[in-house]
Amino acid sequence: MNYETTITAETQDDISTDVSADHDSHNSSSTSKKLIYAIIGLIVLLGAIAAYFLMAGGEPAPAADEGSQAPVVTVIAPGKTSVSGVIEAPGTLAARRPMPVGVVGEGGRVLSVRVDAGDWVQQGQVLAVIDRSVQSQQAAAQAAQIEVSRADAQLAQANLDRSLQLVERGFVSQADVDRLTATRDSAVARVKVAEAQLAELQARTARLNIVAPAAGYVLERSVEPGQTVGGGTPALFSIARGGEMEMRAQLSESQLAGLSQGVSASVVPTGSDKTFQGQVWQLSPTIDAASRQGTARIALAYAPELRPGGFATASIDSGSIEATVLPESAVLADSEGSFVYIVNDENKATRTSVTTGMVTPKGIAIVDGLAGTELVVLWAGGFLNPGETVNPRREGE
Repeated sequence: MNYETTITAETQDDISTDVSADHDSHNSSSTSKKLIYAIIGLIVLLGAIAAYFLMAGGEPAPAADEGSQAPVVTVIAPGKTSVSGVIEAPGTLAARRPMPVGVVGEGGRVLSVRVDAGDWVQQGQVLAVIDRSVQSQQAAAQAAQIEVSRADAQLAQANLDRSLQLVERGFVSQADVDRLTATRDSAVARVKVAEAQLAELQARTARLNIVAPAAGYVLERSVEPGQTVGGGTPALFSIARGGEMEMRAQLSESQLAGLSQGVSASVVPTGSDKTFQGQVWQLSPTIDAASRQGTARIALAYAPELRPGGFATASIDSGSIEATVLPESAVLADSEGSFVYIVNDENKATRTSVTTGMVTPKGIAIVDGLAGTELVVLWAGGFLNPGETVNPRREGE
């Protein structure tokens, strides 16, 4: 038993030794192959470099300069162009000449209202009727009083005529004639007074009809039948004379200074796609101390879409100016104001402050800061720093 165990151990040792030798031989062969592949790759690389130099004339490429590493930017030389000035301004719609209509006389109970908001009326047309039963009775009484006064006047005249016939015969003294003449004159005067009083009552009664002071368009109605009205009652109707409308555009001081009466304007009411043409007929003579704004009043013809009290936007022609126009992408702004980047002769980006003007369909008008001949960075100016070297390319290249 001991003999067999010894032989088995020796046999296992021999097998382990053989496996270790085979493993070392395999690693050595793999390392040799990797080394050969590396040498072959290096030779191929050196051959490619040599071929490149031979094809390039045998001269090595020059080292890259600073400009070749600079970012490429698109630039334009905008020049000067004629810009038609247009001022965009918000505002409200209103009647150009609103006419409030109220009670002129002593008032009373409203019997009927004959018009409504949205109706067209003529001058003198009756809008509402106030009860006049009391006034009618007073007028009738006064008319009767006129008849009494006329009768007295006729009697006085007859007495005077008889006295004049008797005075020649000496039956009536001249003093009696003078007295009768005075009586006749007083009676005639009382007739005139009564007639004047009747005319006054009739005029007062007529004022119980609320009438339109001028032809126009009824904007508001604030009265209903049965309502009691008087001299202190607010306006019962509001009428736009002739149906004329206007827009009251709110403008800054500088914008008002550049406008004049008579310039044309277009108005677009909020919620509508229609454009209405008008003219500036009045510029506010004062500036609001709180908002620092004034009003430009734009006259408009009547249209159903123009509702007083509604909002609208006006485009007012402010004349033509010569200015540089840049796309919005070229004009930047920060806490110091608006600016652009200009590429100078050394290909360096230079920050230049500008004063912007009106916004046109072609871009923003630059009213100060540029001559128009500069190379202005068109895009990506927000990623540049002042003094940074750039590689300028003109638009379209």
